[in-house]
Amino acid sequence: MINGKRIVVVLPAYNAERTLEATVRELPETVDETILVDDHSSDETVAMARRLRLTVHVHERNRGYGGNQKTCYAQALAAGADVVVMTHPDYQYSPLLVTAMASMVAYGVYDLALGSRILGGGALRGGMPKYKYVANRALTTFQNLLMGAHLSEYHTGYRAYSKELLNSLPLDKNSEDFVFDNQILAQAILLGARIGEISCPTRYFPEASSINFRRSSIYGLGVLKTAMEFRLAKWGLSRPPLFDFPANQIERSATPFVIQQRP
Repeated sequence: MINGKRIVVVLPAYNAERTLEATVRELPETVDETILVDDHSSDETVAMARRLRLTVHVHERNRGYGGNQKTCYAQALAAGADVVVMTHPDYQYSPLLVTAMASMVAYGVYDLALGSRILGGGALRGGMPKYKYVANRALTTFQNLLMGAHLSEYHTGYRAYSKELLNSLPLDKNSEDFVFDNQILAQAILLGARIGEISCPTRYFPEASSINFRRSSIYGLGVLKTAMEFRLAKWGLSRPPLFDFPANQIERSATPFVIQQRP
């Protein structure tokens, strides 16, 4: 626990057998529960997770990265989480930063904390492919122009959420593919969530998961679409399902996020 808040780490897993133990071994003692959601892996991810005494939920079919996260957050909230930290079980992000990120939320400073690979200049040093780095910077610049959050990057998979923010987002309307990460961040920005960033080193190595160029291109197009839909919703010109919030919630987007529990 941190500041009396229950901390739950969620691991959206797919064929993570080779890196799962290294990830779990570095999780700090401040974590109250670790939940792994397996997206129908073909390796021994589930067996490894159970040996490590994690809470395990298994998809009977592959739902995709976004679909996996939907289950992660539902399971974490059902387990009584006050703060939910999502990281990848491929050991690409440092689990040692969980306490720092969770504290940013647990002490009420932020509603959402991001582990940025760009702050501190560690992305290329950690082995991020140059084309992915260039795409990250270009997409982030475009999103900052349209969404105005002034973040160092919108594409990290290392995040800590307050339970109140997760309960306020229509996650069921998001994609089940990789663009889910970008959509949930856009939704949080539209609601006026307080977002903080912390520098996070990254590791790119053969065992770490990485999407190929074709999937990266599909993700990039989804990011552009999300940013444009955000701007139209912000102006009140369109209300795509992704941003179909109650009007009184969107009106608060220029002020610090105030929690409204779902009925």
